Amino acid sequence: MARTGPQRYPGASTAYWYGSKYPGSAMESNVVVWHTTEGTSLPSYGGGASAPNFTAKPDFSAKRLVWYQHFDFDESARALVNRSGGVETNTLNVVQVEIVGTCDPSTHKKWGSTPHLYTPELPDWVIRDLAAFAKWAHDQHGVPLTSGLTFKAYPSSYGNSSVRMSNAAWNNFRGHCGHQHVAENLHGDPGAFPMAAILARAAGTTTAHQEDDPMPDYVNLGAKPYQLKPGVWDSIEFDSEWADEPNQHASGGAVWARGPARFTGSISLAIDGLAPGEVLQARMAEFDGDTYVHGHPIHEVVGTAGGTYAVIPLTKRLGAGRRMRVRLCSQAAGPVTITSAVLTALIWKE
Repeated sequence: MARTGPQRYPGASTAYWYGSKYPGSAMESNVVVWHTTEGTSLPSYGGGASAPNFTAKPDFSAKRLVWYQHFDFDESARALVNRSGGVETNTLNVVQVEIVGTCDPSTHKKWGSTPHLYTPELPDWVIRDLAAFAKWAHDQHGVPLTSGLTFKAYPSSYGNSSVRMSNAAWNNFRGHCGHQHVAENLHGDPGAFPMAAILARAAGTTTAHQEDDPMPDYVNLGAKPYQLKPGVWDSIEFDSEWADEPNQHASGGAVWARGPARFTGSISLAIDGLAPGEVLQARMAEFDGDTYVHGHPIHEVVGTAGGTYAVIPLTKRLGAGRRMRVRLCSQAAGPVTITSAVLTALIWKE
């Protein structure tokens, strides 16, 4: 089955990518299953053997969720029990998200003053960022912003509770559910999860804190193949525009974000002609109009045999009047071709 739509969530790290070690089934995901890790750090998931598609880890100082992606959006993950001879779970059109935190009141009490997320009492910034993911899943993959299910408090949500779906109900479900609802499973996470508040925020039907901290806009741009000259810093000009919700990208232009704003995302590069060991440098660069003002830290991409690929993170705050571009500089001896450049980002206008 073909995978349609963008497969990587903007800004998500692929530092713990398991799609190569445990390739899953391709599908068109129309269900989000929410989990809690019952820990305070990023799990190892047995080296990927029990990993979800995504993990959302809190950054309490920045009041943001840090996202890690382990499999493509439309690829089966491995966090659900899938019994032989029953229904399909992991492979039944579901994308799975683990939230680093707990749904267990006894664990919440034990952790005490240690910073952690407790699902019945999620702060507004967590609801905001979970809603941003739900909105993206809806806009880019058609996952309904609906649930219609009761999220029972743990531990009464464990086992064959009143909210556990039958096989038939599970097969027919679309939208957002928790591990506690999935047929063939016993887990009770994510407990008393504020699903209704998250979906309302994603749908834009709540005004809580929106004036101070609005939902982000989505940007998705691409560049046709072009050649880099050795030793010259050159801005990527994006001539394909799939999404530009903040309306900040001029057709065929290099600027993709305009301040004041905050953003997080990434740019994926496919490179031809960069010999093994040769280096291509990439950096974000701020401009005032067309005047170069400031270059951010350099990322180096080292050439490999058979083509070179890289994903460069894009996360910054952009001051008023500033414009952001991505610039590349080839240190190779000969010409290098950028065969593909795809930028995805979430932008919060200030």
